[in-house]
Amino acid sequence: MEKAITSEVVSFEDFKNEVLNDYKIGRISRECSLLGRKEVLTGKAKFGIFGDGKEVPQLAMAKSFLEGDFRSGYYRDQTFMMAIGHLTIEQFFAGLYGHTDINFDPMSAGRQMGGHFATHSLDENGNWNNLTEQKNSSSDISPTAGQMPRLLGLAQASKIYRNVSGIDQTNFSKNGNEVAWGTIGNASTSEGLFFETINAAGVLQVPMVMSVWDDEYGISVHARHQTTKENISEILKGFQRDADNKGYEILRVMGWDYPSLVETYQKAAEIAREEHVPVLVHVQELTQPQGHSTSGSHERYKNEERLAWEAEFDCLTKMKTWLVDNNIAALEELDAIDNQAKKDVLEGKKTAWSNFINPIKAEQQELVSLLNSIASESANKVFIEKIANDVASIKEPIRKDILTGARKVLRLIITENSRASLASWIENYTEKIQPKFSSHLFSHSKKSVTNIKETAATYDATAEEVDARLVLRDNFDAIFSKYPETLIFGEDSGNIGDVNQGLEGMQEKYGELRVADVGIREATILGQGIGMAMRGLRPIAEIQYLDYLLYAIQIMSDDLATLQYRTAGRQKAPLIIRTRGHRLEGVWHSGSPMGMIINAIRGIHVLVPRNMTKAAGFYNTLLESDEPALVIECLNGYRLKEKMPTNLGEFKTAIGLVETIKTGTDITLVGYGSTLRLVEQAANELESVGISAEIIDIQSLLPFDINHDIVKSVAKTNRLLVIDEDVPGGASAYILQEIIENQKAYQYLDSAPQTLTAKPHRPAYGTDGDYFSKPSAEDIFEKVYAIMNEANPSKYPNLY
Repeated sequence: MEKAITSEVVSFEDFKNEVLNDYKIGRISRECSLLGRKEVLTGKAKFGIFGDGKEVPQLAMAKSFLEGDFRSGYYRDQTFMMAIGHLTIEQFFAGLYGHTDINFDPMSAGRQMGGHFATHSLDENGNWNNLTEQKNSSSDISPTAGQMPRLLGLAQASKIYRNVSGIDQTNFSKNGNEVAWGTIGNASTSEGLFFETINAAGVLQVPMVMSVWDDEYGISVHARHQTTKENISEILKGFQRDADNKGYEILRVMGWDYPSLVETYQKAAEIAREEHVPVLVHVQELTQPQGHSTSGSHERYKNEERLAWEAEFDCLTKMKTWLVDNNIAALEELDAIDNQAKKDVLEGKKTAWSNFINPIKAEQQELVSLLNSIASESANKVFIEKIANDVASIKEPIRKDILTGARKVLRLIITENSRASLASWIENYTEKIQPKFSSHLFSHSKKSVTNIKETAATYDATAEEVDARLVLRDNFDAIFSKYPETLIFGEDSGNIGDVNQGLEGMQEKYGELRVADVGIREATILGQGIGMAMRGLRPIAEIQYLDYLLYAIQIMSDDLATLQYRTAGRQKAPLIIRTRGHRLEGVWHSGSPMGMIINAIRGIHVLVPRNMTKAAGFYNTLLESDEPALVIECLNGYRLKEKMPTNLGEFKTAIGLVETIKTGTDITLVGYGSTLRLVEQAANELESVGISAEIIDIQSLLPFDINHDIVKSVAKTNRLLVIDEDVPGGASAYILQEIIENQKAYQYLDSAPQTLTAKPHRPAYGTDGDYFSKPSAEDIFEKVYAIMNEANPSKYPNLY
């Protein structure tokens, strides 16, 4: 697809060629939408959501989008992606079909539905490309407005690169001149994430151009039900900057007015790029010719008058009229472009389908041949031949059809000699195909956390015992000195050095951009981190307390946790999320919703250090890796005493390894975080009654005990108790499954494995509330004693 001309001074002929090329791209995009819908309705594709009706403003936006810029967008932006040279007809249909080869569907290798776009920030080995020499799109997600928090961080990265000295900008920025471009539908501006991001960008003054595609509907619901005054720019006009106040530049333009759109986007780009001022572009009077998606028709909810208006004000129809009226092109010339676009799209669709289906047909033929061979020697020949014929008769097979047929035949030949060959084929086929759907949940690069070895903290002989928060503080000091690209931000993180003084003095030393206070807005704190990490910085996003993480869990789950997975390893955001939690006295800040967290954010490491030295070691490890992680510091541990290490910034806590902190012979006690101190207390008291408990600190919930050391302990003690502050069935259920099922510890148990958890509610206020809501030392003692009583009642008589 031709690349649009962007030079400022052009001849009429060059101008004409550029404009006609824009029109051609728009027409190709429209034909892709129309034919794409047919592919869904005929069953070749599963679902379609297209960008028809939004073509012209996207063409205009693309003209001001430069190398190094980033898009964080909306699943209607196919025309824009075509205009910047990152989406071909064949790739459009490959995405629609779910082609699992990234060479054909570079957006997601078939993992996302069509309409979700991305460029490659990484090479096949997980190394950064030069982002300043390409036009970039962060990977889309479906949740409406979910692209907004990330957009904030993508824009903020330019501000950091422009204003913080000492950072190596190679591959990532040219003095912060890059603009982050956001797009969203008008109805999705009703989401809280939109408003939160708009406010934060205005406060931070970052180079962001936010486009709202306004077609007056959100699926079938009219704007009068979506937006006060039915006009997002009207209700945001208080954000307009003036001579005395920083804010936004707010621009309005009609979505069918090509020259005005080009002018508007040139103005928006200049303001954002040069002044680092956010711009809102409200693109009005757009249409959606096929309705929201292939799941329904817009004729059901639009009246005849509205449909007639949409036909008249279709942006491509208006552009065509403008071209003719201004003598830029004759109608016949434009009709020829229209006809050629239909042919090109049809041919591209056919090519994409052949590329998608032919490898699967080859696999189909391979299996059918094997099944027929097996049938010829089987007592179940008739049944096997029927399955083989059924598989062979599928004209447009999918891999499910192939593997289902093979597995059904395997059941028929369990006792026959041919079983081994078919079983081997199934295993080899699954081993080959499964990664197409499951790879890259975590990094495959050399910087994977599993490649970073533990480095012990070292101490002087005269090492003093200090408040543990000082270990964190001094380690952060070492980090900020060692890594100029590292920065931290959160509520109260800057001026006062965080609520527990773990950052005391850091803002004064490293400046307000590197150690920053932010507003009370957890989702966009996460978004800042995601976007900046995607642009080569090493942010640490601080969420003040563990229960506040709930505000950000959607962004963590849908965006950060899936990023490497949904791009098949071609984008990454090695963000560190810092928070604190577990034991405290009260309903708030003392809950430990770990089960919810670990099951919502697979793709992010979840680290639960028992003290601040371990936490500091995790930060040091993570800054050498390229993966995202959540570090949960113990809320009641900052004032406890720990020795000050001599190798600050260098010692590393291994991720995925457990630590045995007390050896024993009678029972294995497994826990993490603050509760371990109570476990240790109980274990010491158990010694007085002759019970020897081994204590294992999990340290890392995701990944979990990759060396399977816990099962080695259970093999010795033959008993297991998991102690957890989460509710019943929370993290304890996950831990138990890991040990009993995955590590197969069941074969060593002489007693039933058990859990001791908090009560199924938030902890009540006060010390008594904590005691009666979460496991106490007495609870742990008595639980262990009861297990030993069951095993040997004469030695351990009933307590009650």
